[in-house]
Amino acid sequence: MDDKELKIGENISPTLLNWAIKNSKVHLVVLTKNYSSSMWCLDELMHIMECSRNNPGHVVFPVFYNVDPSDVRRQRGSYGESFSRHEARHPEKVQKWKEALTEVANLSGLVWANNQAEVELVNEITKEIGKMSSISYMQLPANAVGIRPRVQDIYKLLCFGSDDAQIIGICGMGGIGKTTLAKAVYNQFSDRFEGTSFLENFGEYSKKPEGKDHLQRKLLSDITRNNDQVFNMDHAVKQRFRNRTVLVVIDDVEDVDQLASVGIDLSCFGPGSRIIITSRDMHLLELLNVEKIYSPNALNDEESLKLIRLHAFRTRLPLAMEVLGSFLFKRSISEWKSTLKSLKSLPNDNIQAKLEISFDALNAFQKDIFLDISCFFIGMDKDYVRCILDGCDLYPDIGLSVLEERCLITVHDNRLMMHDLLRDMGRHIVRGTSPKNCERWSRLWDPVNLEGRSYVC
Repeated sequence: MDDKELKIGENISPTLLNWAIKNSKVHLVVLTKNYSSSMWCLDELMHIMECSRNNPGHVVFPVFYNVDPSDVRRQRGSYGESFSRHEARHPEKVQKWKEALTEVANLSGLVWANNQAEVELVNEITKEIGKMSSISYMQLPANAVGIRPRVQDIYKLLCFGSDDAQIIGICGMGGIGKTTLAKAVYNQFSDRFEGTSFLENFGEYSKKPEGKDHLQRKLLSDITRNNDQVFNMDHAVKQRFRNRTVLVVIDDVEDVDQLASVGIDLSCFGPGSRIIITSRDMHLLELLNVEKIYSPNALNDEESLKLIRLHAFRTRLPLAMEVLGSFLFKRSISEWKSTLKSLKSLPNDNIQAKLEISFDALNAFQKDIFLDISCFFIGMDKDYVRCILDGCDLYPDIGLSVLEERCLITVHDNRLMMHDLLRDMGRHIVRGTSPKNCERWSRLWDPVNLEGRSYVC
């Protein structure tokens, strides 16, 4: 976790101390002949050893890279030469540095010599660290911009000082990054719990004939770390975790009955447990009595700019940015211009498929309201629009509430607003298979008018 964002200076940075060192589960210390010449490295080591002493769950794993462990332990050879210089400049720190080196050299680790291939060393390190952790970490995108501050927001909601079991909700529209955020939180805090499980695509599995059995077995095997045959899964799910402090992430829940059918509720888990539920539906989380709900913000300008460099395209939904950026990567300027022009009239199919998940879950009346707003009513007064929709027998009171709960619309100063990608998706649905034959569309609007006002035929 000591990455390029952590700037090196004369003194150890607060970011490195408070984030990378304290929040890492495994500390891999590579000790070379010149290691002790760096005061930065010695400060790092001092804090690493202090952290491991105060946190029994943390592991320090030394690699003696072409150096004798006894030289490190007793500060001989190049280590002795370095300390002769340090004693003149920083006598107040020398003793603590020596104690840290002695402590790390007494730990079991790997010794690498010149006659060994480095790839073998890497394989051995990977194997040994894998043995240290029983937690299966979730794979995150290589360029997960903006994750760190949002993980810290969730950390505050987790309230680790509280011993009662709690549910935390992460709610937002499709593509905003709920699952990625949940994975990052899971990876960061898993070591604080006796058992962990990440039930990805929960809603999708729940619909399958074998889905209930699959989800229950995964939950049991993840937390108990065995695959013993269980004859009464419902009973096992409700009883086996009552005395365990567990972290369970239930990803993409679509309705309350899905949780009930699998037999998962707060009473299943022991004191101090944390259950994280991601959903597009705010009302669902409220029905589950989730009091702590986090709604991730779209990326700000600075974060968007970082992803522009990485994915070659700018939009504020992480999912959309990744899909479009990957499509435009290594293409010519003329291809960029052509793609940008086409996107104004036809969203990329991969993005549309993701965004339409929320749309497809609506009933017929709610779909009509969504399409009407996307074509006609963006930026207009909510009460005025409600009167129009009511005159069309579309039941707008409940319909608008559902759209807002599922993050398909927002209301600012009593005006209806919609993300540009959602607006484009709605208009694409209206055009259907006849993009050039407007007489076949269910709605007509003025595509030049950027404020969404329309001419209806």
